[in-house]
Amino acid sequence: METKIFLNVPVKDLNKSIAFFTQLGFSFDSKFTNEKGACLIIGKNIFAMLLLEDFFKTFSQKEICNTTTHTQMIAAVSVESRDKVDEIIKGVVQAGGELHNEAKDFGWMYQRDFFDLDGHHWEIFFMDESQIPQEN
Repeated sequence: METKIFLNVPVKDLNKSIAFFTQLGFSFDSKFTNEKGACLIIGKNIFAMLLLEDFFKTFSQKEICNTTTHTQMIAAVSVESRDKVDEIIKGVVQAGGELHNEAKDFGWMYQRDFFDLDGHHWEIFFMDESQIPQEN
């Protein structure tokens, strides 16, 4: 079996979260989706389990992070082009997400970031590894 990554992300309203990420162009794996959670497909082997908060709490004794005041992590997702970065970010605004920071353009890497409906921090970027500056 290939290694896969499943990020577990607490959400307040599963249907709204599904609609938000669907509007950004993502899809879901029905095998791992039910009334308690949905499996967001990020890449071939990368997924985010969007779990209702009460269900999420069954996996950890710790409190869920208050995303209005704290950042627990930043999920960074690479895409195939600069245009795709901007396309997703345009969808974020239309779907009710919140933009965070100005676009960063390093020449070889272009990135934008946003908060989803639950305040989780996401970064979308395009990177041309052949253009990474060589250190002297």
